[in-house]
Amino acid sequence: MIISALAFTFLNVFVKSLNSFNVYQIVFFRAIGSLFFTIPFLLRNKISIIGNKKSLLITRSVFGFISMTLFFLSLKYIAMGTAVSIRYIAPIFAAFFALIILKEKIKPIQWLFFAIAFSGVLVLKGFNADVQIEGVILAIISAIFAGLVYIIIRKIGNDDHPVVVVNYFMVISTIIGGLLSIKGWINPANDEWLILLSLGVFGYFAQLYMTKAMQVGETNQVAPLKYIEVLFTILIGAIWLDENYTLISLGGILLILIGLILNIVIKKSNRI
Repeated sequence: MIISALAFTFLNVFVKSLNSFNVYQIVFFRAIGSLFFTIPFLLRNKISIIGNKKSLLITRSVFGFISMTLFFLSLKYIAMGTAVSIRYIAPIFAAFFALIILKEKIKPIQWLFFAIAFSGVLVLKGFNADVQIEGVILAIISAIFAGLVYIIIRKIGNDDHPVVVVNYFMVISTIIGGLLSIKGWINPANDEWLILLSLGVFGYFAQLYMTKAMQVGETNQVAPLKYIEVLFTILIGAIWLDENYTLISLGGILLILIGLILNIVIKKSNRI
């Protein structure tokens, strides 16, 4: 999950730098670039591209496409660190869905920690006029669908290879993103081609290792580790893109991190 978080961070940086492009075109390039890795891997290792749990694979892919598109769109309105922080309240929704769908047990104190994390979102918007409400709403809805993705991956389990899961996601995102990008298509120029194609590289490794982590670990323990991406994104965003964060913004982000770090600690202590 840590490797995944770092790869997602570089993906976020490049998406943010492509602000002039249609969001569906960005999704299209992010997806098709990954197919250059997934399809050859499956063919070389003689792994069925069709997979076993087809309905779950398709559902995971559609939810993933919606989550990714909304998140990329939110980057047009708010800073990367803020968008990532809000989107990755997904473990809160994942925990709720896990309780209902997977019947995973959640201790009452964990809900307190999730409440602390969610309060960080309220601080980010409620006390910070610089944060646009459109971006916040888009990131929250993206988080809801990301939470559903975590649960579906757990339902798939080890019945399908991680690359099969990722490949389904990329194929469906390529098709939908490509069709929706036709109307507002912009021809890339010079280094924009390289940046667009690199989205698939970082996206592939980010998605692959996230899928592996979710398949082998319990949702409530593994999902919160994605919050490390928040730290990576703030640092790189500030250095590379000159993004500025107010004390209120950093306070809200800190609340989110505290809530999820406490959740990780309590989960580990339960296993000792």
